[in-house]
Amino acid sequence: MTSDGRAAPAARLPFRQLLFYALPGLPLAALTLPIYIYLPAFYAQDLGLGLTVVGGVLLFARLFDVVSDPLVGFFSDRIAFRWGRRKSWIVAGVPLIVVAIYLLFVPPEAVGAGYLLGWTLALYVGWTLVLLPYTAWGAELSGDYNERTRVVGAREACVVLGTVLAAALPAVLPEVMDIVGGGKAETLQVLAMFVGVGLPLTMLLALLFVPEPAVRSVTSVNLRQGLRLIWRNGPFRRLLLAYLLNGTANGFTATLFLLFVENVLASPAQAGLLLLVYFLCGVLSVPLWLRISYRFGKHRSWSVGMAVTCLFFAAVPFLGPGDVWPFMAVCVLTGFCLGADLALPASMQADVVDLDTLRSGAQRTGLYFALWSMATKLALALAVGLAFPLLDLAGFEAAGDNDAGALLALSLLYGGAPIVIKLCAIAFIWGYPIDARRQARLRARIERRAAARAAG
Repeated sequence: MTSDGRAAPAARLPFRQLLFYALPGLPLAALTLPIYIYLPAFYAQDLGLGLTVVGGVLLFARLFDVVSDPLVGFFSDRIAFRWGRRKSWIVAGVPLIVVAIYLLFVPPEAVGAGYLLGWTLALYVGWTLVLLPYTAWGAELSGDYNERTRVVGAREACVVLGTVLAAALPAVLPEVMDIVGGGKAETLQVLAMFVGVGLPLTMLLALLFVPEPAVRSVTSVNLRQGLRLIWRNGPFRRLLLAYLLNGTANGFTATLFLLFVENVLASPAQAGLLLLVYFLCGVLSVPLWLRISYRFGKHRSWSVGMAVTCLFFAAVPFLGPGDVWPFMAVCVLTGFCLGADLALPASMQADVVDLDTLRSGAQRTGLYFALWSMATKLALALAVGLAFPLLDLAGFEAAGDNDAGALLALSLLYGGAPIVIKLCAIAFIWGYPIDARRQARLRARIERRAAARAAG
């Protein structure tokens, strides 16, 4: 701490380590985009499973997957295999992702709900084994309020860049697309190849060249006791609820994006370009939101980002056939707010863990990020599990003609529902109690206690 109460400058992570840690975000994002945007529409429309069946299967898979998150988080805090507490679980999960992604993205001609459910569950298990230790590892690379935002910002910039590549890959590899074609199925094939090669390669670089910080303490409580202690962490509850709400809002837009562009804008050929512009603006915005958060704090900056997104998204329900350019403007403006959603909440989560570490004397980053992951998955599951059945109730046909009422329902679910949900998230997070000064005091007390233990 400095004399005026501010945090003293912290040692910065070397750029090479920062880069190698962040790079796996590229293929992980290329995996995320098709799971939430292409895959539901592909199985519902192209493979003919229907909106309600696909929505129900993906909701069930996500709810089942939620069970694995606290288990992996808990054991990754306690158990260190040959490669370390975090790295060992990643080594186990990457091969499972590679196999599951290929079979899910390149299915045989005739598949049913069981096939979709089985390989989705396999993919989610592998994803949990990789993503939870990976994000917890990043939170432990630094104890500084702003340096954590730098680490998370670098990772999430790669995530958004990976999403941009996933959106643009079919267009920038015309020779591949000439061979496989150009629809949803062919796009998924190309993305499966990209993830299958890119994830093992980038994760290998991270595992080899980025250190895993030594753990100073491990939890001595069982899983049930640990969850009870975590629930008593008031700032964590507040942050988790806001994140769940904002994630549900984003899940509505991701799940319904293709249907909106194809049916309301009547411009399916422009979907890839619109996605590319949106996520490219997100990449460019990350440094801006980092600087804003350094000045005004993470929670206030995130709130502003969500509020501005609501302002621009209010125009969406008024768009109709051919309104590609107005929607492009919305994609640009909301894309520049995307960096706040990506970089700031995850950095705030690392700060919340400090409060638990001080109170309990245990370092349970993995368990905290497991609950964070559960909220992420539950948000997206709620989005697809609610949006598709509601469209069905409104008479919307995924593979047929739709009347004005059905298209209005789609527009309101895509453009109106996220605004209401995000405003609720802002209400919860605006008065969030952990800022830079309080976090610096937490870290100072943790370090003093650790030093005392080492000396004694």
